[in-house]
Amino acid sequence: MKNVTIKAVLFDFDSTLTLPGAIDFFKIKQAVQCPADMPVLEYINNIDDPIKKADCFKILDKLEKEAAERSKPNHGAEELIYFLKHEKGLKTGIITRNSLGSVKTALENFNTIKESDFDLIITRDDPIEPKPSPEGVLLAALKMNLAVEEILVAGDFIFDILAGKNAGASTVYLTNNDFDDNSGLSKKFSSQAVEQSDYTASTLKDIKDIVRLHLPLLGGKFPNDLLERFLKGFDFNDPFVIIHPGIGEDTAAINVDNEEVLILKSDPITFATDSIGHYAVLINANDIATSGAVPRWFLSTLIFPCKTVPAEIFNTLEDLKNVCRKWNITLCGGHTEISDAVNRPVISGMLAGTVSKSGLIDKKSVKTGDRVLLTKGLAVEGSTIIAREFESRLLALGMQKKDIDTCRHFLSQLSIIEEAKIASEFKGITAMHDVTEGGLATALEELSIAAGYKIKVQMENIPIFPQTMTICELLNINPLGLIGSGSLIICCCENICKELIARIFKAGIKVTYIGEVTGPGQGIDAFYEGEPVEWPKFESDEITKLFE
Repeated sequence: MKNVTIKAVLFDFDSTLTLPGAIDFFKIKQAVQCPADMPVLEYINNIDDPIKKADCFKILDKLEKEAAERSKPNHGAEELIYFLKHEKGLKTGIITRNSLGSVKTALENFNTIKESDFDLIITRDDPIEPKPSPEGVLLAALKMNLAVEEILVAGDFIFDILAGKNAGASTVYLTNNDFDDNSGLSKKFSSQAVEQSDYTASTLKDIKDIVRLHLPLLGGKFPNDLLERFLKGFDFNDPFVIIHPGIGEDTAAINVDNEEVLILKSDPITFATDSIGHYAVLINANDIATSGAVPRWFLSTLIFPCKTVPAEIFNTLEDLKNVCRKWNITLCGGHTEISDAVNRPVISGMLAGTVSKSGLIDKKSVKTGDRVLLTKGLAVEGSTIIAREFESRLLALGMQKKDIDTCRHFLSQLSIIEEAKIASEFKGITAMHDVTEGGLATALEELSIAAGYKIKVQMENIPIFPQTMTICELLNINPLGLIGSGSLIICCCENICKELIARIFKAGIKVTYIGEVTGPGQGIDAFYEGEPVEWPKFESDEITKLFE
């Protein structure tokens, strides 16, 4: 994959934005007496007799216009243009060997796409060499004020790919599920197009997925669907690995001998700067605890921006040491660096823990009828980060100092180790999941994917601290999508639910029934007081809005 940012997409027109089959290249070639294995434009342009050449162009224009009148949008064309233009703000253009008139005629058959949806349309009527010449792509880059490397050229023929490649743009070859246009050239050059292009797409929907690979990401967790796509290309054949990487799987489980399983976890801390060592240990330890394991060994990589004073680094190291000591975790070592690669401190932690094989909690044990519980309340971590990082902003918006201080002290509730330990002592615990980036909304989606079961959620039961609600209302952010370490999702059999809740409450930890597992599948069915409501999805954690 090219490491480039795409800011514009140039489309071929016939059989790319239009449905293949409207234009009959074989008929056109017969009409102008063009050899079957030669492109029409090149044949006509090489005719010496000016009268014959003009007549051939008239025939070409007529047959093109007839094809344009019966053409239809290709599957997904209008959705793709809307996504690029209106959702992502990219520039779009058409670069075709057709006449401008035939393009305008064909666009009249589109439902939502019109000529004004394109920043430019380059046709054979422009005073440039047609594709496969790169002149059209270079002209487009000039008119759109972009570097040619920021353009993706998409088309269904080798000429589209060569034009883009020779100009220096990225390219995607559209196979239209191997449609043959009867041009006499399509099949001949299809394998060459696949070889020459940066990407190959069966449909326009695939082009949308390709474009997403080259759009800047918002801050926060790598999108789950992109990560899943990457993980599908891996083979996990190591027999010692019991739980391997996957969406919703926050730990790896390794069989180290016949009795014990080694649990591994790594996570960076990028949002917080105050008490960053505290977060680094507990965010990793929390995920270890969700597998039923005891967190034991911690390694950390610390990166600080240039001009950081040594005192700040010592404070962070002291914070790491103290929180490890509190939870009986050994700080084994790591690395500390000062680098201009960051503009605020970053810690990447790696933690290992152990659990007996019989005590391992695997999300694939979830089954229909399991109860879903949530400890503490929404956005514990998000509340304390915001209170510590944005106190002056909250005060200016009218939040009381005492309420901000309450949220600052939520830091003491960041661990879920205690409630996870209590739950792991029960037979009938089928899954535990720590709420992290993307909040409860993302965490439940991840749990559903990992387990392979749908979850019904009672929205009115979801607990939220009043101070957290105040923060979210003042900053216009949704608590369901706000980073939430400190809250543990527990799935358990119905017959142990009441006793488990009582045991966790006895330990001084609030726990709430919020829903149940309904059956095989993926996704969340949300209800508010018996009525179905939409379950929100977040492209990035709500806290990233405050760091933009």
